[in-house]
Amino acid sequence: MRIALDAMGGDHGPAPNVGGAALALAANPDLTLVFVGDQGQLDPLLAAASLPAGRVEVVHAPQFVEMKEKPGEALRRKPGASIFRAWQLLAEGKVDGLVSAGNTGAVVAGGLMSRRFLKGVHRPGIATVMPTAKGRCVIMDVGANVFPKPRHLLQYGVMGSVFAKHILHIERPSLGLMNVGEEEGKGHELVQKTFELFRSSTFTDRFVGNIEGRDIHRGAVDVVVTDGFTGNVVLKLSEGVLEFVVGLVNHEVIGALQVEREQAQLALKGLLAKYHYSAVGGAPLLGVEGVCIICHGSSKDKAIASALGMAAVDVRVKLNEKIVAELESLPSSDE
Repeated sequence: MRIALDAMGGDHGPAPNVGGAALALAANPDLTLVFVGDQGQLDPLLAAASLPAGRVEVVHAPQFVEMKEKPGEALRRKPGASIFRAWQLLAEGKVDGLVSAGNTGAVVAGGLMSRRFLKGVHRPGIATVMPTAKGRCVIMDVGANVFPKPRHLLQYGVMGSVFAKHILHIERPSLGLMNVGEEEGKGHELVQKTFELFRSSTFTDRFVGNIEGRDIHRGAVDVVVTDGFTGNVVLKLSEGVLEFVVGLVNHEVIGALQVEREQAQLALKGLLAKYHYSAVGGAPLLGVEGVCIICHGSSKDKAIASALGMAAVDVRVKLNEKIVAELESLPSSDE
């Protein structure tokens, strides 16, 4: 399989992308990587990394989208930027997927520009994996579509469920709709109409109804459905709370220990390694032809490697084919 890597994307430039690529190539013998970026910067890094011969290619793209740039403006001013060039390769069928730690808005814009959506998909969405007391859950959408329609949210539930089954190995994922209360009839028009769509769909036996934010980490459901605005707030809030609590424990608890402080620090470090975003690597943009994994801007070698590994798994299990098959079971809706 061939995966395009936006080599210029991320806060730290091409170095962690090359480092992560080396780890991914070693772990995935069937993987070939197409580095998309400034060849002048990439060549010395690739030479130093001693990557396997015949499994690395470079597509020159001297421009890249900076983190603070507006996606629409970048698309107009820099159509040949690394992330857009990677999307072009995917649209032309020259790669099976792409991975980027660059500007998330630009990654999504590139996907929308291609208009190569899966059959039946009206708007792609970003899914992310979050830890729970019972394992892991999928939240979708976390930023691609801040003004969705009910049919979009219904499709997010289906796509998130397929991802949970075939990537997280949850046999019959349960679904919940993010709301301000658990009772039926709660919330604004969008969630009320989405609720009814789920109830009348083939997924009704797996739809538990409305859930609240506190239910996510309790593991109340395996797939959480929400709009991109709310999902992004939940994601960033969870990251911030984790950082705050870890800092608090490190200072107030471990800092107060007189004995076994080193053991406690090792335990905390192990806990962070288990739940840190680098363990998953990235969030898939589901609903587009091919595979797209969006990484955190601060991703380093391990996170990039994990994202490339996720992209490889998505290709191997033919995730998109399974998504299309499930979407065909949904009732048609103009909502």
